[in-house]
Amino acid sequence: MASLEDSARMLRALLRSSHLVAFEELPDPVARHAGEAGLHRARIYVADVREEVLRQVTGRGLDAGEGGQEVRVDATLPGRVFRDAQSLSVPAGGRVRHWLPVLDGTERLGVLRVDTVRDPDDQAREAMRGLASMVGMLPVSKRHHSDSYARLTRISPMTVSAETQWTLMPPRTFTNTRVTITAAMEPAYEIGGDAFDYAVTGTTLHLAVFDAMGHDATAGLTANVTVAACRNARRQGADLAEASRLAEKMLIEQFGTGRYATGVLADLDMATGQLSWVNRGHPLPVLVRTGRWSSQLRCPPAGPMGTDLGLPITVCHEQLQPGDRVVLYTDGITEARDTGGHQFGLGRFVDFILREHSGRLTLHETLRRLVHAVLEHHAGRLDDDATVLLVEWGGGHQEELTP
Repeated sequence: MASLEDSARMLRALLRSSHLVAFEELPDPVARHAGEAGLHRARIYVADVREEVLRQVTGRGLDAGEGGQEVRVDATLPGRVFRDAQSLSVPAGGRVRHWLPVLDGTERLGVLRVDTVRDPDDQAREAMRGLASMVGMLPVSKRHHSDSYARLTRISPMTVSAETQWTLMPPRTFTNTRVTITAAMEPAYEIGGDAFDYAVTGTTLHLAVFDAMGHDATAGLTANVTVAACRNARRQGADLAEASRLAEKMLIEQFGTGRYATGVLADLDMATGQLSWVNRGHPLPVLVRTGRWSSQLRCPPAGPMGTDLGLPITVCHEQLQPGDRVVLYTDGITEARDTGGHQFGLGRFVDFILREHSGRLTLHETLRRLVHAVLEHHAGRLDDDATVLLVEWGGGHQEELTP
C-alpha cells in the first residue's frame, strides 16, 4: 500500500514524464507510475461533449479509444462517480476497485479507475486523490493540440459551426470560493449561433449569453464576432454598455444590418453580490433565491446588437443574497416544443431548477439533467440552439465540489 513517500514519488515521476507525452500516450505512464505506488490497473475515462457516456483512453487507434470500454453516465457506477463528483469503492476479483472523479478545477472531465490489493488506509486514499488530481490536469494540458481527444469525446459528427463555437467557449464549469458557474449548449454537435462567456477580473465576474440570428455557419461567425468584440472591449476597460455598443459597431462593419445577435452582458461583484447587467433584446435573466422561489430580473431592452436601432442602453442592478442563483439562457431552452407543439416553457424551466436544487444536486448535475429534460421534451432533437448559464453566488459549499 502506498506510503506518503511513494505517493510523492509517483506524482513527481508522472509530472516529469508528462512533459514529452501526447494525449494518446498518457495511459502508459499513468498506469506505470501508479502501479509503482500500489495503485494497479489504472484506467482513464473521459466524458463525451453531451455527458452521456464515459470512454476509456487507451492510446490505441486513431481515436485513442480503440478497444476501450464505454459506459453510460446514467445507471452505472462510474457514471454515478462522474455525476456526483464523489469517489466509490467496490470489491473486484479479490481486490478493491476504486472509481474517482477526474476534474479540471471543478469541471467534470471523466473518471479514474485504480485497484488496490486491500482496503486502502488514509495514506493510500490520499495517493489516489493526488493521482486523480494529476490526471485531471494532464488531459487539459494536452487536449488543445490533440485531435484524438476531440474524437474520443464525440459520439456523433460535429458541424463546422459547432466546431467553431466549442473552440471559442471557456470551460463549461468554474468555481472559486465565492461563485460557481456552469453552462451548457445544445444541440451539442450542431450548435449554430448561441454562445456564452465568462471571465474573472479581480473581484468582478463578467458574464454573457448571446443568440445570433440563424442556425448556420454565418450565425456561428456572428456569434464569434460578438463574443470576441465584447471580450476585446472588456479587456480594454469598457463598461457593460460600451462593450455591447462596440460589439454592435463591429457587427455592422462586418455584416451591415443583415446579421444581429441578442444578448445579456453582466458583471457580478463577487465581494458584495452586486449584479449589474444590460439587455440587448434578449430573454430576461431569472433569479432563484433560497431554492424556493424565482423572479425575472427586468431591465429595459436595447435593440439586438447589429440592428442599429439607436435605443438607449440601460444598466440595471440587483443585490444578490448568499446562495442566490442567476440563470441566463437563450429562447431555445424555453421554446423547445414536443410533438404536440407545446413549449417547454419558462415555468417548467424554472420549476426544474427549483426541484433539482431541493435534491441537493450539484449545479453541474442540475444543468446536465435540465438539458436532457429539454431534449426529451423535444424528442431528442432541437430545432433551435438552446444555451443556459447558471451562476451561484456565496453558497458556501464550493468545497463539496472537489473530491
